[in-house]
Amino acid sequence: MEKIEELYNDYFHDVYLYIRSLSTDEHLAEDITQETFFKALKSVESFRGDCDIRVWLCQIAKNLLYTHYKKAKRFTGDEIPDTMPDTALSVEEQLADSQQSAVIHRILHTMAEPYKEVFTLRVFGELSFRQIGELFGKTESWARVTFHRAKLKIIEELEEQK
Repeated sequence: MEKIEELYNDYFHDVYLYIRSLSTDEHLAEDITQETFFKALKSVESFRGDCDIRVWLCQIAKNLLYTHYKKAKRFTGDEIPDTMPDTALSVEEQLADSQQSAVIHRILHTMAEPYKEVFTLRVFGELSFRQIGELFGKTESWARVTFHRAKLKIIEELEEQK
C-alpha cells in the first residue's frame, strides 16, 4: 500500500497534466487521473517494468479518457475533436518500446543540432517548450517548431527503415 501512495505522490501531477493536455476539462482530468491510480492499484502486478512507470500510468489514463469519450458519445468517429491526439503511436510512445527505442536513439544520435538537443530536452528532460526556448534564447514557438521538425525527421527515418 505504501508503494501506491508513493506512486500517487510522485506521479499524480504528471498524469494530471498529461490528461489535462488531452482534454479541455480540468474536472474530467482530475477524475481520470484519480481513476488511473485506482486502476493501477488493481493491476500493478501486470506492470512488466519494460517502460517507465510514468509512461505506463499515462497510457492507462489515456485509455480511460478515450473510454470516457466513447461512453459519452462526444464524437461519432467522423469528427474528432481538436483536443484528441492522433491515435497512431507518437514518437514518445514508440520510445517506450525498447527495440523501437534503440532505433530512435540511433537516429537521434545522427541528428543535427538544434533538433537533437530540443528533442532530447523535451522527451527525456521533460522540459516545457517555454523552458527550452529560454535555454536557447529563443521563443516558445521556435522550440515547438524545432521539436516538431525533429519528430518529422525521426518519423521519416523510421519509415525509410521499414
